[in-house]
Amino acid sequence: MAVNKAKVAVGFIVVGALTVFFGTVLTFVGPIIIDDQIVKNTVIDPKNEMSYTMWKDVPVPFFMSVYFFHILNPKEILSGEKPMVEQRGPYVYRKRIQKDNITFHPNFTVSYKEYRQYHFEPSMSVGNESDVVMIPNMLVLGAAVMLEKLPYPIRLLISATFKTFKEGPFLNKTVEELMWGYESGLVDFLNKYLPGMLPTSGKFGLFSEFNNSNTGLFTINTGKDDIRNVHKVDSWNGLTELSYWRTPECNAINGTAGQMWPPFMTRESTLPFYSPDACRSMELVYQRDGVMNGIPLYRFVAPKTLFANGSDYAPNEGFCPCRQSGLLNVSSCRHDSPCFISHPHFYNADPVLLDYVQGLHPNEDEHGLFIDIHPLTGVPLNVSIRLQLNLYMKRVSGITETGQISEVVMPMIWFEESGYIDGPILKTFHTNLVILPTVMEFMQYGFIVLGLATVVIAALLLRREKRNKRDGGASSSTSAGEKDPLLQDDMD
Repeated sequence: MAVNKAKVAVGFIVVGALTVFFGTVLTFVGPIIIDDQIVKNTVIDPKNEMSYTMWKDVPVPFFMSVYFFHILNPKEILSGEKPMVEQRGPYVYRKRIQKDNITFHPNFTVSYKEYRQYHFEPSMSVGNESDVVMIPNMLVLGAAVMLEKLPYPIRLLISATFKTFKEGPFLNKTVEELMWGYESGLVDFLNKYLPGMLPTSGKFGLFSEFNNSNTGLFTINTGKDDIRNVHKVDSWNGLTELSYWRTPECNAINGTAGQMWPPFMTRESTLPFYSPDACRSMELVYQRDGVMNGIPLYRFVAPKTLFANGSDYAPNEGFCPCRQSGLLNVSSCRHDSPCFISHPHFYNADPVLLDYVQGLHPNEDEHGLFIDIHPLTGVPLNVSIRLQLNLYMKRVSGITETGQISEVVMPMIWFEESGYIDGPILKTFHTNLVILPTVMEFMQYGFIVLGLATVVIAALLLRREKRNKRDGGASSSTSAGEKDPLLQDDMD
């Protein structure tokens, strides 16, 4: 049975056209399907196993690296000379985060408390927690500034109290004691006779409130009603605004809880989040594109205005009373202690701050904070939050422990909280959000190319078949015409 090549060619043309049509439809439908899947998997819902587990238990390894500014010239500081410091660290702690008391509400929000634990990692640290470091004594130098306006006889009495409990202007303690607390007769005395004056009722340490604690009761949006609101804070400890600062703008609780953000980000997007530890909302801005293990990302960094004072950046006036730009006065949410937050080594701060302390060397690579975000999902791939704790200290007459100390914002420690997606989570993330969309993109364009190629080849074959038939027909007619004279001759 002879095959009708023309019909076969026409069939291939039809198939090719349908393939092109399917590929074209896929170019429009494919992104919609991907976006729909992202929305479904980004919503905070126990049914979304991977994303819900990432949100609830944060399986990404998180670390806190702590650096101390060890004082090299304590006697000279008391004589009014410029402080000299030497950075000691890092002392690294693995941070374990877990959400508990999770309650979903009918208004598309969910409440929870996030608990955190820190465990020392000797292999990642420069030394042991038994290392001894010298930093300013907040109980003495901080209290001196807080109480400087009291009558002179009261200040003399306070100074005598410091001497009674053998509290001097500087602490020479182990890393463990400075971090998690040390025994102090003065602390015990104050907690007994002046309860509530200190932030802790037990040992006094820089991070004693952090370990085995929670960050408060967060209520955030699940995104079920509007994916643009997913992870955004609805309230914190029942509050929709703070009362620490002087303006509604500064007291606003904006953005997310700082772990995930809404999907579909652009380079014009910002990264707002509320930090209970900093007592305020903060906002990062886009810096550049990047790639991590084949996954595209946007890097967001702190703008120079983040800790600018009210004179340099008017919206920050509500965070005052201010000192130089680059310092955030957190005394209003830290029991009125004269503490300031800044970037490490006064990076991005008024250069005059570097003139008051010797031994600081700020640079962006080591001291700038950043968050790398996968823009399509709003999931952080790499995080490095770096902040410094400073103490404002000065000579206070009547409190002899302050000696002749010059007025200075003294760096005590800086810390980096860092984490990045790795291991099975990274593989799953890469497969679902990089490989599968890429395969779909290749498929849609592959169908178009294959369909066009099929149409072109089939059309060429059809044309060739028609030409062959035409040539064959003409040859038959010519043969028939040549035979007529011969036949005539035979008949004659």
